[in-house]
Amino acid sequence: MKSIEVVAAIIIKENEIFVTQRGYGDFKGMWEFPGGKIEPGETKEAALKREIKEELDASITVEKSLNTIEYDYPSFHLTMHNFVCSLDSDFSLLEHEDAKWVNKNQLKEVSFLPADLLILDDLIRF
Repeated sequence: MKSIEVVAAIIIKENEIFVTQRGYGDFKGMWEFPGGKIEPGETKEAALKREIKEELDASITVEKSLNTIEYDYPSFHLTMHNFVCSLDSDFSLLEHEDAKWVNKNQLKEVSFLPADLLILDDLIRF
């Protein structure tokens, strides 16, 4: 089984968390924390800043690591490194169908991708 290593931004502002809705692929319409694949030779933090710039045309500050989760999708194994971040600029949706800010109490009501669900307990405790 192929393995993919990605990073995700847990962007928090005034006690709300930023989530995005996928606009493409097998999981179109489901919600996730924005981010993407780490390129060869790239640090996790640099990959996350690049991915947020590519997906949202935005700048972030990577503040701290939240957790790393492992999940087996039917066709690949995912390792996802999750970082608490702050947004340093406005954003534009370049790849996502929608985005919204939710509070911790609303997180479990969001239709997240299966791997992203594994982040929630640590995020709620954060």
